[in-house]
Amino acid sequence: MKRFLIIVAILLSMVVCGAFAHAEPGPKVLLIPREGYSQDIKLMLTKEVGVMMRMLRRARFKVEVATASGMTIVSPALDLKPDLRLADVKVADYVGFIMPCMAVGGIPGPPVAPEAVAIVKQAVAEGKPVAAQFGSVIILAQAGILKGKKYAFLADPLKPAPWRKITDPRFVGAIYSGRNVVQDGNIITSAVCPFLERLTGLPNQTAKLTETFIAELKKK
Repeated sequence: MKRFLIIVAILLSMVVCGAFAHAEPGPKVLLIPREGYSQDIKLMLTKEVGVMMRMLRRARFKVEVATASGMTIVSPALDLKPDLRLADVKVADYVGFIMPCMAVGGIPGPPVAPEAVAIVKQAVAEGKPVAAQFGSVIILAQAGILKGKKYAFLADPLKPAPWRKITDPRFVGAIYSGRNVVQDGNIITSAVCPFLERLTGLPNQTAKLTETFIAELKKK
């Protein structure tokens, strides 16, 4: 009987330890959504942010969200509540950073949060993977980390387009490389978000961008 009780105690301890191990959060990834007017916030929260978060969580990463204001982003479908403000982010706490487009528009788009610029500059300098989709690729350009790097965008920002007569000097020195997912070192970019897919018929790159980002995270 005594031996039986010892065996039961050992088995219970193994179950408890296993439960704690399963509950323990994995490496943290920071998602930085752009704030400001979105051309379809419901679509972007469900088909872009939601896809990114689900894929990262399935890959055993803990996802936190940070914005400049710290305020909840509201949509008719769901709300996105930030875990912290960008000003309170410590780059050392995260293994990578991903920035959805949010359908905030192309060039020039809404103002870029200086805190986001500082975060991606430090992350890239430390060799941490940084991924950005269309509207957020501008953050990388403003941070100056695309110089000499290949990147994706809907069209070359340094050349006028039929729908856009202005160019964007923030991209000077960067290497425009088309609309598909482009990886150059630890920088991963894509040009077609769910909103642009609906608008243009081009294939949405959200899942491919996130998949490439996860693969780079797992190398570290």
